[in-house]
Amino acid sequence: ALGRVQLIALVIDYEVQHGAIRKLGRLIHDETTIPNCGSNAHDQKVASARESFNAHEISRRRGAPDPTSARIMAGLIALLFASLLLGIVARRVRAFPPATPHALNAVILYIALPALCVACREPVAGEGVCPDCWSKLAFIERPYCPRLGIPFVYDPGPDMLSMEAIANPPAYRRARAAVRYDEVAKVLVHALKYQDRTDLAPTMGRWMARAGRDLLEEADVLIPVPLHWRRGWSRRYNQSGALARIIAHHAGVPVAADALRRVRPTQQQVGLSRTDRARNVQGAFKVASDRTAHVQGRRVILIDDVLTSGATVDACARALLRARAAQVDVLVFARVVDTMKAPI
Repeated sequence: ALGRVQLIALVIDYEVQHGAIRKLGRLIHDETTIPNCGSNAHDQKVASARESFNAHEISRRRGAPDPTSARIMAGLIALLFASLLLGIVARRVRAFPPATPHALNAVILYIALPALCVACREPVAGEGVCPDCWSKLAFIERPYCPRLGIPFVYDPGPDMLSMEAIANPPAYRRARAAVRYDEVAKVLVHALKYQDRTDLAPTMGRWMARAGRDLLEEADVLIPVPLHWRRGWSRRYNQSGALARIIAHHAGVPVAADALRRVRPTQQQVGLSRTDRARNVQGAFKVASDRTAHVQGRRVILIDDVLTSGATVDACARALLRARAAQVDVLVFARVVDTMKAPI
């Protein structure tokens, strides 16, 4: 369509620019073939055509745009953009069924704010990640350790534990993660945690709900890993709480956001060794005395964004078990597979 419009525009421009030449040619032909061609009226007509032609040639050589041609081109460009916009609107309107409530508002919002890749911000069809970022995400699938959720290179058989689960068993019962903590996952986690990108929570939470299907089927309540009130004040929201709400929506499991509290501020775990991480969060969590009913005798899933050494969720699990939780599982968005390294 764009090629046809360009061809039409070139033809019109050619017609406008060379109209004076054809007009002058016809007058000269009339001057040589029609009787009384030397009359004053005819001479004035020929002279006027020659002056028009000379003025056109001078303007063309100086590079001045022809006003008629410019108006025609502007009209064609406006028509092209209008047709493209109408095509986009029509395609997006068809994406919403007529029975959808507030369909007009949804269409306007979809046109004004097109869907972008949650990682690199490139336009995508629908929501989620672009094909390039999708190919870089490493989703954790079976076979993996049934206790820690660490993926195996090969299938060692049913109920086979990883060496880490045997050597250093955690306080929680099971852990599951949606993806490995690689470069794309790191971008998503840091954007959600530090850059106010709460729009990432729906996609990340949906992937977490898929990864923790077996845990969610048995769960009674979701509890996000809490922030200390000072850090929550500076950050304005808890990223684990945002993920927990999305998972609760998909799984139908309630959230007890204020059941577990961080009773003392802790140093950020970034860059700390495994031993320092465990020492940093020791005794930092406690179940609120007026919220023990949300925990006692219930099967709890702890929700967090990243599992590195497991020190934070282990300390949370111990606090919940002291409050007589029936069992504690862990569901995170990403986990570091090689826990000997701490890249966060």
